[in-house]
Amino acid sequence: MISVTTSAVSRLRDLLKEQPNPNRKGLRVQVVKGGCSGLHYEMTLDEKRAGDGVVERDGVEFYIDNESADYLRGATLDFRDGLASVGFEITNPNASRTCGCGSSFEAARPN
Repeated sequence: MISVTTSAVSRLRDLLKEQPNPNRKGLRVQVVKGGCSGLHYEMTLDEKRAGDGVVERDGVEFYIDNESADYLRGATLDFRDGLASVGFEITNPNASRTCGCGSSFEAARPN
């Protein structure tokens, strides 16, 4: 499904500490239509839903719905905290091009 870096796990753990019922929540990572390249990533703290794929790492969970799974297969989720940008970031081998903002992409066409 996706790979998740240690930095992303650590940041999610910190975010969940601030939530009521943190044991029932994780980070939902999904792909939706929109953005300047046709598709964009959305991430929210959420509870697991029926049909979700779950990536569990070091006691925290990341949820991916079935429609997003194909777009995210082989992708890596990271958290960056630098001078130029702060936030979760996806490196996606399924993107044929990405927008300058980094959250919008066009999917590569299957062979």
